[in-house]
Amino acid sequence: MDKLLSQLVEKLRKAYGDGLVSVVLYGSAVTGDHQAKFSDFNVLCVLREITVRELAASEPVFRWWREQGSPSPLLLTEHELATSTDCFAIEFHDIKRHNRVLFGQDVIAELALDNTFYRAQVEHDLRAKLLRLRQKSCGTLSDANLMRRLLLDSVSTFCALFRHALVLHGDPPPVGKRAVIAAARQKFGFDPASFETLLDVREGRCKPREMDPEKLLGPYLEGISVVIDAVDRLEK
Repeated sequence: MDKLLSQLVEKLRKAYGDGLVSVVLYGSAVTGDHQAKFSDFNVLCVLREITVRELAASEPVFRWWREQGSPSPLLLTEHELATSTDCFAIEFHDIKRHNRVLFGQDVIAELALDNTFYRAQVEHDLRAKLLRLRQKSCGTLSDANLMRRLLLDSVSTFCALFRHALVLHGDPPPVGKRAVIAAARQKFGFDPASFETLLDVREGRCKPREMDPEKLLGPYLEGISVVIDAVDRLEK
């Protein structure tokens, strides 16, 4: 992992020169919850300015990075970083809580978070991901392999959003997906079995074919709905 990240930093330095302010790793690779088969590397790249020149310089680096199995780094200017924490509250809460500076200035340590839209963003993302899961399920329910993959890919996102639901309710944010599900079950009162089964598969504790995705889907959707209702009931 460190070798790959070092290669990325070197390529970014060559691409942007003095315009590169900071490169920050965040997400599961920092929390220790990274699972090679399902997880990728999330990187924030802060530049002094972003023009067509910087975008053009990014193309070969980002293409190479995607070929390594991770999404393109997030590109922000210093000004955008300071002024966008309200509309990206979820993302910046995550970055602020767990990050590793790979290059340059620590632009995160003193970053002030604006929680004006935090609750609304958590509810929006939960509802949007639930709707998307339903839409995709309609086209994959008859194919067990596709359905397994859909559920396995989605559980990480819902664990992350459940963590934010807990934070909104005043609880300390758990570290790790299993800790999140355990805390969410206790706080919101839903059956965690479907989430735990999906995590078992992701962690290699059981084989994908040992789980029946159609049986998991019902309680999985119900659990998500319970958390959405809990967030919706918070004072707006």
